[in-house]
Amino acid sequence: MSLALTIFRRELAGYFATPLAFVFIVVFLFATGIFTFYVGNFFSAGRADLQAFFFFHPWLYLFLIPAISMRLWAEERKSGTIELLLTLPIPLWAAVFGKFLAAWVFAGIALALTFPMWITVNYLGDPDNGVIIGSYLGSFLMAGGYLAIGSAMSAATKNQVIAFVVSVVVCFLFMLSGLPLVLEFFSGWAPQVLVDVIASFSFLSHFDSIQKGVIDIRDLIFFTSLIAFWLLVNWLLVDANRAG
Repeated sequence: MSLALTIFRRELAGYFATPLAFVFIVVFLFATGIFTFYVGNFFSAGRADLQAFFFFHPWLYLFLIPAISMRLWAEERKSGTIELLLTLPIPLWAAVFGKFLAAWVFAGIALALTFPMWITVNYLGDPDNGVIIGSYLGSFLMAGGYLAIGSAMSAATKNQVIAFVVSVVVCFLFMLSGLPLVLEFFSGWAPQVLVDVIASFSFLSHFDSIQKGVIDIRDLIFFTSLIAFWLLVNWLLVDANRAG
């Protein structure tokens, strides 16, 4: 684990060594503000909660998180530094987990910097802070799911643009899987068990229940299992590229 933490510290420091970190954080904070106050009508809603704030997180992550993950392995492969990384005396799983954890913590830092929203809603009213904490947890877990998918897609190609586009498409499919439009398409011919399985993969449904203050163990298991699965795919892809 100490070797994974070494990779984690190296990668996290690398984010702040370039303007990428600051650009992403500024764009994320600006976008959350625009969607919350102007699209979500935060003030005119007249409610002391952050539903308008968290409602747009899945859609913001759909484009912003792949922008982080696309460089995780694609850049290493394109520049040739992946060979140097893989020759270091560290297990492959430590490199995969360390790089993912650094990106996840970086996304968490950006999310934590939205704390003025929490302060604002407490100043304006008396919100249920337990629900807000749960929503932050759900948003962080969802960001991890997006990152795990994006990391696997990045390991599959040397081109960052391709990694970005494929990540957006795959994450979008996970989002759509629980919508009535998709479920109605399958319910006409597929068995109910398959329809239920497809619905269970939806980011929106799992995050929505957490956002309402319901911390269901099934939602936590979904996000942790999703992260673990895509990190395994990430490991297999990197290992296959190394063998090739």
